[in-house]
Amino acid sequence: MTLALFVCTLIAGIAIGMPIAYALLACGVALMWQIGLFDGQILAQNILSAASNFPLLAIPLFIIAGEIMNNGGLSRRIIALAVAMVGHLRGGLGYVTIFAGVLLSSLSGSALADAASLTALLLPMMVMAGYDKNRSGGLIASVSILGSIIPPSIGFVVLGVASGLSITKLFLAGIAPGLILAVALSIAWWLLSRNSTAELAPRASAKIRLKALGESFWAMMLPVIIVVGLRFGIVTPTEAGAVAAVYALFVSIVIYRELSLYSLVGLLLQAGKTTAAVMFLVAAAAVPAWLITLADIPGQIIDLIEPIMDQPKLLVVVLMVLITLISMVMDLTPTVLLLAPILIPVVEAAGIDPVYFAVLFMINCSIGLITPPVGTVLNVVCGIGKLKLEHLLQGVAPFLIAELLVLALLVAFPDLIMVPAAWLSR
Repeated sequence: MTLALFVCTLIAGIAIGMPIAYALLACGVALMWQIGLFDGQILAQNILSAASNFPLLAIPLFIIAGEIMNNGGLSRRIIALAVAMVGHLRGGLGYVTIFAGVLLSSLSGSALADAASLTALLLPMMVMAGYDKNRSGGLIASVSILGSIIPPSIGFVVLGVASGLSITKLFLAGIAPGLILAVALSIAWWLLSRNSTAELAPRASAKIRLKALGESFWAMMLPVIIVVGLRFGIVTPTEAGAVAAVYALFVSIVIYRELSLYSLVGLLLQAGKTTAAVMFLVAAAAVPAWLITLADIPGQIIDLIEPIMDQPKLLVVVLMVLITLISMVMDLTPTVLLLAPILIPVVEAAGIDPVYFAVLFMINCSIGLITPPVGTVLNVVCGIGKLKLEHLLQGVAPFLIAELLVLALLVAFPDLIMVPAAWLSR
């Protein structure tokens, strides 16, 4: 009864157009009435305590760092390096997009920020060179979701807080899958662009490549600093966010000199708006998350799936299908906040490594960013690139298939995630 009430309240809230945060609060209130614990003070206490969770401080810090990087010249220099290195190949600007997307993902931690940067900077270049606009937009959207998988991922911060898992372990476990996805996208692009008639860029000379490498050096040092700091325990994920923001600010103002103190005010305001939206979701989700535990909904789900609890692979497949369906109609953050407190105890009870499952969970939710009907990243690319959604869906389809195949591969072979993660954690 409790599980049915939770699901029906959430679906009803979404169906009538209620914002996700308010729908989550409505779920919490309904559960409180159901178990006889309704109290306005308890409601307020859960909201406030969730919003004041120290690890969540990493979210505004990484958002600020991403805003500074996009406006302070770091992102542009990363793309210039990619153009110098692989821009001359057939389909070269596609490889530039993938190469730049991986590097930007290791800087910003946000799929939406990467989508905005790559679309604004690379889509016009690809169209001018003769590439199909919709296919180019589809590639950019598909590459952008790596921002939620490759550290520092804001999605992993939210997932770690919601599930109680180590954010550092999630960061390190996300590196290998992110790179595998990039390789899969490269193969898909190669298959699609073998017969491309797009204009080939001239091969950059060694001097130009060295110059691009030198100019991007300070930008590329940021992910190195973060990963090394996390790997050797020098910084926590929250402290890494502070380091990223301060480092990006220093490089943008002192070294690249493309960011003024006046423009910084606008960046901080935009970062504040983004942070407020995310934190309100987190705070609202804390109420049903607490009641989910109190009402033992994970236990009820375990009872429902008891027949497959002793078949871990089948259980993971079933849960991946469930997550896929939900992430198609909900954005990444509410999906994580809603499902993590429910599913992590279930997979632990089945003897599945929760970090391994959490990485699959995040990849699945990230793929949901480029699937209709919600497809937040698709909407960003459409808005900035002036594309029609139905045309962009055709362009993104082959890359979506490639990413789903990688997800299936990672489900079948857990060592592709856990062996690199164990090596990085030594």
